[in-house]
Amino acid sequence: MKYPDEPDSLCAVSIIEPIVQEVFELDCKNKWEENFFENLEIEDKKTKAFHDARISKKNFTVGQKVLLHHSKLKLFPDKLRSRWLGPHVITKNFAHGAVEIQSLKTTKSFKVNDHQLKEYREGFQTENIEIMDLRDPIL
Repeated sequence: MKYPDEPDSLCAVSIIEPIVQEVFELDCKNKWEENFFENLEIEDKKTKAFHDARISKKNFTVGQKVLLHHSKLKLFPDKLRSRWLGPHVITKNFAHGAVEIQSLKTTKSFKVNDHQLKEYREGFQTENIEIMDLRDPIL
């Protein structure tokens, strides 16, 4: 009978080399995954910085007219219905973007976040508009 430590034994096949190779491959895979997640985190930070740079700050002043976003959930929403209510007038600015507005129709006042508001633009003045006839003159 031959013992495993004898060179011509069938059991003398090196068991250590495949284990070392497997550990090395796992180590390489772990390093690759670490590298991947680090790059992913860096890319997420860059994307967030890109989008944050394009967020425009809304500066509302007291007395300014604004529209309020109508955000109530409906089962059957009206597609053509406006999602903006108003106009409302700003009566007070609070810290961290809170704004107190007052309705022009009901004169109720309530606090909302400034993300729910947008500037109200008055309509065009129609008194100074000249009407021109675009048809060909008859000769």
